[in-house]
Amino acid sequence: MMKTLVRIIDTVSEYTGQGALWLSVALVLVLTYETTSRYAFNAPTQWVYETSYMIGASMAVLGWSYTHKHHGHIRVDVFYTRFSLRGQAIIDVVISLLFLLPLLCVLIYGSYSSMQFAWGINERLPESSFRPPAGPIKTVILVGICLFALQCVAEFIRNLYFLTRKKAI
Repeated sequence: MMKTLVRIIDTVSEYTGQGALWLSVALVLVLTYETTSRYAFNAPTQWVYETSYMIGASMAVLGWSYTHKHHGHIRVDVFYTRFSLRGQAIIDVVISLLFLLPLLCVLIYGSYSSMQFAWGINERLPESSFRPPAGPIKTVILVGICLFALQCVAEFIRNLYFLTRKKAI
């Protein structure tokens, strides 16, 4: 049962990461349009700043779970790499329980509150006269944090499984 859950979460993280990759293409296209419009036709846009900001933020937050799955986040490993695999799993479990999972609960609560507020008052992003609604990007941020939390739970389960069964999932 746990193996299946971990595989499902890993698959979701993999597909989300691949989807977030395509957002970089959208970002390049939007910025190319702005550059061409501004310098070739002397007609700068009002919508590109917020649009590129939202695409970039979406790309980053949706990529967290993929990055975590592939162990791509920065880790201070001066001592960590000197431990055995079992020692590393113990450290990962303890750090997850003490710091990571509580932090994720706070982030989920905060982003949910922010998203709910944005949709409730029809909040607008104030950086330019374009003023797009803030609800969609705040929803994407919440989804990205939840996906990251799921991947963290999968890694936690994977480490616990390794510690209790002495084999990897």
